[in-house]
Amino acid sequence: MKNTAALILIFCLIGGNLFAQKASRNKQIKLEEQRIKLREEIKQINSLLFENKNQKKSTLSEVEDIQLRISVRKQLIRVNNEQANFLDNLININQRDIDKYRLELKKLKEEYALMIQNSYKSKSMQNRLMFVFSSENLLKAYKRLDYLKQYNAFRKKQGIKIKNQTLNLQDLNKDLILKKRQRKELVSENRNVTNFLISEQVTQENVLKSLNKNFKNFKKQITNKQTQASLIDAKIESLISEAIALSNKKAGKKASNFFSLTPESKILAENFKSNKGQLPWPVIKGVIVQRYGTQTHPVVKTTKIKSSGVSIATESRMKARVVFEGEVMSILAFKNSNPTVLIKHGNYITAYKNLSKVFVKKGQKVKSKQDLGQIFTNKETGKTILQFSVFKGMKSEDPAFWLFK
Repeated sequence: MKNTAALILIFCLIGGNLFAQKASRNKQIKLEEQRIKLREEIKQINSLLFENKNQKKSTLSEVEDIQLRISVRKQLIRVNNEQANFLDNLININQRDIDKYRLELKKLKEEYALMIQNSYKSKSMQNRLMFVFSSENLLKAYKRLDYLKQYNAFRKKQGIKIKNQTLNLQDLNKDLILKKRQRKELVSENRNVTNFLISEQVTQENVLKSLNKNFKNFKKQITNKQTQASLIDAKIESLISEAIALSNKKAGKKASNFFSLTPESKILAENFKSNKGQLPWPVIKGVIVQRYGTQTHPVVKTTKIKSSGVSIATESRMKARVVFEGEVMSILAFKNSNPTVLIKHGNYITAYKNLSKVFVKKGQKVKSKQDLGQIFTNKETGKTILQFSVFKGMKSEDPAFWLFK
């Protein structure tokens, strides 16, 4: 029972150690993935929003762009700090393990040296035979012979243990050097990012001074944009409501907030749902400049803005593409707004707003990644922004949970 309990304890310790190592590796991988993603996002922001330096932007638009870059740089600094602190912890653990292994290795070598010394003194066959044959009886002679065998086997094991311990020590030293180099790179990158951040904050403050002179005017601009966006959202909701009512009428069912689906539509809806988090982006290249939901305006902090989807900045003349197979439910266009295309995927609908050209027709079947229109480029700001939304029936959902990360 004692042996069984000891074995269980050993297995638990080994299992716990392996679990801790795996968790540590996963955390390292996750932090590095975040770091790479944020670095790429900064490149995309620079490329899509700051590449054309000759483009005259409105003061509000300029501050919004700078604020976006500042926000991402702060995230990168935070992730780098977290990664550096995590590496500090791993470096300390490595150093502790190295010290432990060195002590163990020193002890093993000392024991081994003593064994070799004793073995040398009694190495002659005559001494060994005398040791065996000087036994009082045959049983003791057999035990002495067995002892010699066990002694030799133990000596070999000690030699192998010394070799393995040396290799472990070498691996730990290599890993320690690598982690120290990684930490040095992170600290260096953070220093550079912080310098850029300080410079951008100074630029933002200078631009904000001129913005404050026209604060009321900028607040009015934001309100007007929100009013226009609300009108489009209301029209989209109305079209979805009409489509739902029509589907229920055709199926002879009572009015509800959900589509009455055919067997084929049910399969399509299930396929769409099963691809949550894996849908391709509605543009080949882009960066999210406004997220889903109600939020404080990044510049005019006293104003709230609401978005039924995400706004994605992309290159000029970029085409919007379908994120999943479906059918063109409606093409919406009215005064003072650019066309919006609604694609139906069973019980789900995706909306593609702010197009300048539309390549599809109502009722047309479309495939995943098919071009459906060209995105509008604002001549005043130079920005090309697609507004993308996902609806389940009448209810909007956060596209960030649907698109491939």
